[in-house]
Amino acid sequence: MIIADSGFFIALADAGDAHHARARAAADELDEGWITTWPVVTESCHLIGRRLNPEAAIALIDDVAHAVIEVWDPPRSAWARAPALMRRYANLPMDLADASLVLLAEHLGHGRIFSTDRRDFGAYRWKNRKPFRNLLEPLP
Repeated sequence: MIIADSGFFIALADAGDAHHARARAAADELDEGWITTWPVVTESCHLIGRRLNPEAAIALIDDVAHAVIEVWDPPRSAWARAPALMRRYANLPMDLADASLVLLAEHLGHGRIFSTDRRDFGAYRWKNRKPFRNLLEPLP
């Protein structure tokens, strides 16, 4: 499963987004499923609904409802780590959606992600030292 951030969902939904073509190509190239968290779904629906229209946000929820996108619900023990992550990356700052994706990477044991947020996901580390591998960026 590839971790998916809000920027990826927004880029897929909005043909006018600067990252749309790359997001669409990346989504089509990989045959793995996508996984995200409820804070990311909430953030994505809000931003897509404001940027595009309510129907585009509803389409995202429809994908969740039909298991096109898997949503991980972190256990309480994982959530206990979120404040420390948000404090550690307060200079960026890290929001709850991003913290939840760090927790998800730790749960999955990998940091392969679709994100348009190069700065933040270039700085974040899961398990305190492991970098994310943003699959929307070309390999060096």
